[in-house]
Amino acid sequence: MKTIQKTAIALAASGLFVSAAYAQTAPAAPEPSPITANVTVTNDYRYRGLTQSNFKPAIQGGFDYAHESGFYIGNWNSSISWISDGYAGTTPSVSAPIEMDFYAGFKKELIGEGFATDFGFLQYFYPIANLPNNTSNASVASSTARQGNGVNPNTTEAYLTQNFTFGPVTGFAKFSYSLTNTFGIYNSSGSYYPDLTLNYDTGVLGLSLNGHVGYQYISNNKTGYDYSYTDWKLGVTKDFGGGLSSTLAYVGTNAGKVGNTFLYAAPNSKNQGKGGGLISLTKTF
Repeated sequence: MKTIQKTAIALAASGLFVSAAYAQTAPAAPEPSPITANVTVTNDYRYRGLTQSNFKPAIQGGFDYAHESGFYIGNWNSSISWISDGYAGTTPSVSAPIEMDFYAGFKKELIGEGFATDFGFLQYFYPIANLPNNTSNASVASSTARQGNGVNPNTTEAYLTQNFTFGPVTGFAKFSYSLTNTFGIYNSSGSYYPDLTLNYDTGVLGLSLNGHVGYQYISNNKTGYDYSYTDWKLGVTKDFGGGLSSTLAYVGTNAGKVGNTFLYAAPNSKNQGKGGGLISLTKTF
């Protein structure tokens, strides 16, 4: 999921004296639009370290509206396969080819310049056909079937983010709290995800170094069936200008398994959270 990102635009004179007459007739700089849009292609859609597209390419995109008051609203979407993958072999087959995120919140520099505070709500919505109507019971909370027993994956989260800037270093610390079951995991409301992201602008060729670490806590875990895990990401982003950028990264998790079965299982007994390389290209408008 992509959260809203807005770029501040500043104008400055560079040692040149400008006459008052010219200043009065010079055309005013255009105001930045309150609406932005983005589109991304990636070799693998990873969210909180887990593949959402079975290690295959995905196309993504969305838009944001930001009011000068700090209020914003937006939508972001991506192709996925993890839900239908998790119910492979069922009849009729489960169809859930897209993730749709809807969010709204308030973002303002309440502490000081470069330190924006952001809070809001996020709804993950998955249009699904033929989701099995399995019976959920207490035993499911302690089994590897906890994320594949017919629990609707739609998830509502509240979040609080603190952005920060220290010279060439920018980033944010964020805390997300689930108000519903979390991504189709039985009896998992109250789960949470704290994470930290850091970016370092090298000042060379538009390159920035990126680092991320997060911890997905899943509530009501049972001994031996711990769905909680840590994820991390290291990468580099190249800004080509004109709203075009590319990212190269490595992502991994310590998502567990029971016996030979991964708790977050992809087709062919693969681990959804296994380490892997990512490359993406993004265009913002």
